[in-house]
Amino acid sequence: MSNISKLEFVALDISSKGYSSWILDAEIHLDAMGLVDTIKDNNHASSQELAKAMIFLRHHLDEGLKMQYFPIKDPLILWNNLKDRYDHLKEDVTEHDKLEKTYSIFPASSIFKKYSELLSHLLIAEQHNDLLMKNHESRHVGSMPLLEVSQANYHQRKRGRGSYRGHGSGHGRGRGRK
Repeated sequence: MSNISKLEFVALDISSKGYSSWILDAEIHLDAMGLVDTIKDNNHASSQELAKAMIFLRHHLDEGLKMQYFPIKDPLILWNNLKDRYDHLKEDVTEHDKLEKTYSIFPASSIFKKYSELLSHLLIAEQHNDLLMKNHESRHVGSMPLLEVSQANYHQRKRGRGSYRGHGSGHGRGRGRK
């Protein structure tokens, strides 16, 4: 028999990944369950409502967070502790903020107008760098580079008779030329 019950939404990770959506989801679900007052100041919730809210919140926490907040039995205290810990991460970074950061790092003559354009350009540059590093690592230092296929198969004779059709090849016409 499985001891795992279905989560209504993704549990809050200890690394704070997805905190903004977690706090919104938790508040909406507590409101739908009639327990949103348990995480508000000056609440008059019964001990049964407090217990239900605490069970719900702990159920949607990462195991590491559960262990850190193990002794807390009041959902308001848990809620406020989580807000103190992660609320600074909730600030939204706008496209303008990203561009300002980019302009402070890159020269003003930059060709990028959107942050996504910069990211795609950097990803391509990273792929090219990886390819160059693989090529560099495939040969020993000091070894000759491989010849091109067309150059390796082309043998031009410089002297003597052969297919070279120039002066002194013996195919001249007239006046004693051989």
